[in-house]
Amino acid sequence: MEQSIHYLLNQQDPRGFWVAELEADSTLTSEYIMLRRMLKKVDPEKERKKVSYLKAAQCADGGWPIYYGGPSNISASVKAYFALKLAGVSPDEPSMHNAREVILKMGGVVNTNVFTKIALALFGQYDWQGIPSMPPEIILLPKQFPVSIHSVSYWSRVVLVPLLIIYASQPVSQVPKECGIDELYVVPRNQIHVRRGPPFEADPRPVSWRNLFLLVDFALHLYSQRPLRPLRGLAIKKATDWMLERMQGNGGLGAIYPAMANSVLALHALGYGTDHPLVTKALSEIEELEVESEDMLHLQPCFSPIWDTCLLTNTLVESGLSRTHPGLLKAGHWMLSQQTKKVGDWKVSAPQAQPGGWCFQFENEHYPDCDDTAVVLMALAKLDFPNKTEQRQAIIRGLQWLLPMQGRDGGWASYDKDNNATMFNEHPFADHKSLIDGSTADIVGRVLEMLGVLGFDRTFRPARKAIAYLKKDQEANGSWYGRWGVNYIYGTWSVLAGLRSIGEDLSQPYIRKAVHWLKETQHDDGGWGESCQSYADQSLAGVGESTASQTAWALIGLLCAGEVQSDNVTRGIESLIRSQKPDGSWEERFHTGTGFPRVFYLRYHWYGQYFPLWAFSMYHSLKTRSRLRADDIAKHNRNQGWYVQHSKKI
Repeated sequence: MEQSIHYLLNQQDPRGFWVAELEADSTLTSEYIMLRRMLKKVDPEKERKKVSYLKAAQCADGGWPIYYGGPSNISASVKAYFALKLAGVSPDEPSMHNAREVILKMGGVVNTNVFTKIALALFGQYDWQGIPSMPPEIILLPKQFPVSIHSVSYWSRVVLVPLLIIYASQPVSQVPKECGIDELYVVPRNQIHVRRGPPFEADPRPVSWRNLFLLVDFALHLYSQRPLRPLRGLAIKKATDWMLERMQGNGGLGAIYPAMANSVLALHALGYGTDHPLVTKALSEIEELEVESEDMLHLQPCFSPIWDTCLLTNTLVESGLSRTHPGLLKAGHWMLSQQTKKVGDWKVSAPQAQPGGWCFQFENEHYPDCDDTAVVLMALAKLDFPNKTEQRQAIIRGLQWLLPMQGRDGGWASYDKDNNATMFNEHPFADHKSLIDGSTADIVGRVLEMLGVLGFDRTFRPARKAIAYLKKDQEANGSWYGRWGVNYIYGTWSVLAGLRSIGEDLSQPYIRKAVHWLKETQHDDGGWGESCQSYADQSLAGVGESTASQTAWALIGLLCAGEVQSDNVTRGIESLIRSQKPDGSWEERFHTGTGFPRVFYLRYHWYGQYFPLWAFSMYHSLKTRSRLRADDIAKHNRNQGWYVQHSKKI
C-alpha cells in the first residue's frame, strides 16, 4: 500500500488533477491519417510514426483487433489497410499481403460497419448510395417528436449532426488509383448492389422495427435525390449553428475524437478553408490527443482527468491518507472548479434538473455525466475542506442535477434521462447497436454508493426505486452487466458497492447469488479476468486472463458483501501482491474499459494502479478493524445529517 500510494502521489499534476492515457485501438490512428490526407495537411514525420504504430498493432494473421489479444476485426483492418496505402505503404509488402488475405476471408469491404463505409465514401472507395440516409432535415424535427436528434445518445448526437452536413454534400476526395482498395472487395465493385447488403438486410419477420426503418430509409433516400432546396438550406443552417455552439471552449465538439473529426469535415464541406480559425482551432484540439514517442504516434479518443481524479481521491482516502492531505485538497479544489454551470442537452429530458454535474474530460460543458458526478460527489464529501460552505454548495448543486436524472425505470443512464427506445438500434445507421443511452446497473450502483456516503439510506425514495431496478436487471447467474467496464465483473462490483453503502441487507438471496458468482469465476492464480468477448457471448462472463483492475473489482465487490474472511479474498489479495512491480505499480495491457460493447473498447492506463490500492485498503481496514474508512465516512456524514435533512429541498 505504501509503495502504491507513493507511486500515485508522484503522478499528480501540479494543478491538482490526475490523468493517464486513455488508449483505444488502431482505428482512431487510421482515421487520423485519412483526415489529414483529406485536408491535405500532412506532417511527413508524424505520418511516418503513425505508420509505424499501425504496423506494430497488426495481428499475426494480418488483421487488426479492437482490443488487446482480440481477433482481427473487419472494420479496423480495412481502415488500417487503406490508411497505410494512403501513407504510401506498398501493397506488395508481406504485411499488406497478409492483411488483404484476412480481410477477404472476413468478407471484404462490404462487411465493414457504417462508420467505416462513410470514411471510405469520403475518398471514393465506397458508394455514397450505400450509406443509410441522413438528410440534414432530421435536425428540424421538434424535440417533442418521437424521432429527433434528442432521441439518441449524446455521443450519437455529436457525431451525427456534423454527418448530416457532410451527407448533404457527399464530398469525395479523389485519390490516385494505386492508393485505392478495389482489391478488398470479394465481388468486383461494379457488380455490388450497395443497398442490398449490410447494413440493409431485412428482418425475416414481415412486421418489425427493422423493416419499418428500412422503408423510412428508402423514402429518405428518394427524397435526398431531389430535396426541397429552401428546407435543405434551413436544415444545414440549423445543423451548422448547433455544431458551432458546441464547438466553443477548448474541448472540441463533444470532447471525443469522432465528433471532433466530423466537425472538421463538416466545416470543410461547408467551404471553410484549412487555414480558417475555426478549422485551425479544431485541428489543434485533435492534436492534443496525440500520444507521441520517438518512433510511434497514435491517437487517444479523449482525456479522462475528472474520472481519474475522482477515483484516485476516493482511493487515497480509503487508503488512510488524511482528509486534509495537501494533495487531496488540491485535487478537491480542482474538482470544484470543474463543476458545470451551463444548461446542456440534458435539459430536454430532465427539465427540472439544474446545472451542477461533472463531465469526464477537461472541458465538455454541455455534457456532464451521472457516473463522474456521483464519484466526484463521493470524493468531495470525504475531504475536509477549510471552506465547508463552498464544499456543501457544490454537493447540493451536484445533487440538484443528478437526482432529477433518475429514469422512470428507477435507474440512471450516462448523459440523458429515459433515452432508452431500443427500437432505434434497429435503424440501418445503428449497426453498432449503441445509438441510445439507457439506464445501466453499474451507474445505478455508483449513485447508490454516493447516496450512502452522503448519509442517505435505503428508505430514501430514489434509493428504493434504484434497488428495485437492480433486482430486475440482475442476470440469471447472479451477476450484473457492466456497460462502461469489462464486463460482468465490473457491473457486479459496482452494484455490490452501492448496495452496501446504501444499507441494503447483504444476507438477501439475490446478493448472495452475486457473491457466489464472483467466487465461482476466480482463477487458479487467485485473480479475476474477463475478456471483451463476453459482450458477444455471455457464456464467457468472467472468463479471461487475470488483470489487476478486474481482480481489484472482484475483491472490492466481495469485501462490500462482507467476505473479508473468505479464502477467495485472501487468494485475490495475494495475487495482487505477487504481481505488483517494485515501483508500486502493476502492469496491465488488456482493455478493461468499454466505450461501445462489441465495437469500441478502452484501456485506462491507471485502472491497474488505483483499483488494486483501493482493494488493498478496504481489505486492510476491514481485516484489522482499526479504521473502517468507508463506514467511518458514511457515519461522519450521517452524523452531520445535513444533506438528508435538506433532501426534499434538494
